[in-house]
Amino acid sequence: MPRPSKGPRLYKRAARPEIGRKAVWIIRDGDRDFATGCVASPTDKGPPEAAQQALADHIATKYRPERKAKTIEVIDVADVLTIYVDDKGDEQASRSKFEGRILRLNSFWGGLMLSEVSTATCKEYAKKRGAKWIKSADGQERIVCAGGARRDLEDLRAAIGHHAAENLHREIVNVWLPPKGAPRERWLTRSEAAKLIWTCWRYRETQTCHRGPLKGQKIQTDKRPLRHLARFLLVGLYTGTRAGAIATASPIRGIGRSFIDLDGGIFYRLAQGRRETNKRQPPAPIPPRLLAHMRRWVRLGIASNYFVEWRGKPVKSVKTALNTATRLAGLSKQGGNVTPHTLRHTAATWLMQAGVPVWTAAGYLGMSVEVLLNTYGHHHPDYLREAANAFGGRSAKKNVSVVESVVGKNSDQRKSQKR
Repeated sequence: MPRPSKGPRLYKRAARPEIGRKAVWIIRDGDRDFATGCVASPTDKGPPEAAQQALADHIATKYRPERKAKTIEVIDVADVLTIYVDDKGDEQASRSKFEGRILRLNSFWGGLMLSEVSTATCKEYAKKRGAKWIKSADGQERIVCAGGARRDLEDLRAAIGHHAAENLHREIVNVWLPPKGAPRERWLTRSEAAKLIWTCWRYRETQTCHRGPLKGQKIQTDKRPLRHLARFLLVGLYTGTRAGAIATASPIRGIGRSFIDLDGGIFYRLAQGRRETNKRQPPAPIPPRLLAHMRRWVRLGIASNYFVEWRGKPVKSVKTALNTATRLAGLSKQGGNVTPHTLRHTAATWLMQAGVPVWTAAGYLGMSVEVLLNTYGHHHPDYLREAANAFGGRSAKKNVSVVESVVGKNSDQRKSQKR
């Protein structure tokens, strides 16, 4: 019996120097190969974005699954994913990330029938995706790191749900999901934040001389490769804005840009042309100190098109720069690594520590009151204070003294015994 096809997928074809052929990424579909036009590099950890787009185009061009109700025993998961991409792809906040997840799912599930989606196969996918399990004392396996498996499987669940909603299958198909990871609790103290910003502002690039009397020695240049990160840090700490909105923040209105109104002092965080998602990005007033910095950056030409630029273009990611800055600043990693999202954690923590009303802080940050209370509420000076004061302290209501309660109870018992 022939093995079922895995469906179209990206494959790295090895180089053949003897005939002058370089290593390339191709699309392997059954017994046929299709070119992507992407040369493979030895340092590639995975297919480049252009190759992924070529595969997505190939799937979209070749496959038009029949939209007819069938039993799950004959429905290929690849067809379910294709229908989901066709119907919901344009609604995704990040099309490229969405397609990347679909491609990973298709490389594993393509060729499997919908009836083969089970807890066992979902766990197998999670392991392949990098999830890690440990065995407890009773011999039961417990997942300790889900990697990106949960997010991928959430897409699979959504695709199957959409397929059912279109009345293309009627059976119930459950998708097992790894448990959510523990929330990150790393936030910066004010001294840590100041140290990190100062490091970014003062750092100078070091280069090795390759000729002349200083050959082999390292010297500092006048280049300041981390100053863009200092601006990123200031915006993130003062506003608690997500990294994507900071990266697209601009003094000029435009499609794909988050607009900062320097006259009105308002940060319109949701980029123009993008739809609202569960990760809310409401407009928020800009703190006076940050607003003064931003106006100066524009006046001096430091921020011409975007507030955080690298070599004249908006930054796509600051993860590498932030790792470098954290190391140079000597910040502790005990509470976890410092990531771009740490700035949002820090802003929320500082607002709570300052005693800002929960509703006000939640509206400013663009998060629900429930999330703010559950994650950061314990930093608020009034957090459970009434309960703590009830055991003896300043409170408008009658205090409860543990000692008095115990003594009173014993006294009542003695009186009842005498009777």
